[in-house]
Amino acid sequence: MMNRTQKAEAFLALHEAPGCFVMPNPWDLGSARMLAGMGFKALATTSAGMNFAAGRPDGAETLSSVLDHCRELADAVEVPLSADFEDGYAATPEGVADNIRRAAETGLAGGSIEDYDGTRIYDLGEAVERMAAASEAARALPAPYVLTGRAENLIRGNPDLADTIKRLQAYQEAGADVLYAPGLKTAEDIRAVVSSVDRPVNVLAGLPGMTLKVPDFADLGVKRLSVGGSLFRAGFGSVMEAAREMMEDGAFTWVNGLPPVGDVNALFEGTDL
Repeated sequence: MMNRTQKAEAFLALHEAPGCFVMPNPWDLGSARMLAGMGFKALATTSAGMNFAAGRPDGAETLSSVLDHCRELADAVEVPLSADFEDGYAATPEGVADNIRRAAETGLAGGSIEDYDGTRIYDLGEAVERMAAASEAARALPAPYVLTGRAENLIRGNPDLADTIKRLQAYQEAGADVLYAPGLKTAEDIRAVVSSVDRPVNVLAGLPGMTLKVPDFADLGVKRLSVGGSLFRAGFGSVMEAAREMMEDGAFTWVNGLPPVGDVNALFEGTDL
């Protein structure tokens, strides 16, 4: 059984190894154990999935609920866990640094800090100060903590790729270990980002219309792939379709093709409930 330091070192090693790895996003204990049991080498939380599973809209979480969620998932799996840590849940750089320390105490191997506060994108100077504070706190931890600098432009109404790259470069200089701009859709744009920085790049995969596969991302120089809340929505969408069939047609064909109970149970055998 890996301890916190071993998980953190394993996560760092994934970023230093050749190729590209997929880091899917569970939303609760069951999905985390399922994905780890299927063989994924690292996982990441999703604020959207966590909130939706709790019956809340995205963005309704509190810092306390996020820390509890991270601790629960980190304790539940034998693979590194990274956190979708929004903007650090603090108004000041000092608050961001303090919350990075609190996040690491939950057993996380890393996490992202973004430049969006839920209403606006931070001015670049302010965003850099917050990233530098997060980096300084992460570097002072007793175990590695892979800090991801996240630029929100492309999914917050600003399609300016040049400004997005400028921000990622600034977050790199401020100490981010990994760079991430959710919303990149084309090979051309992904290549432009990868070639503009000298840190590992995370890409949000599986966007509508995106046809790239893992080998394609690897050829583009991408190190890490995540899917945000899409796995939760995939499962929830299937439940909605099943419920609609029962409600509107009185039928139950949706049970056809479901994994056998034994196969699902096998994923959880040996876990400490």
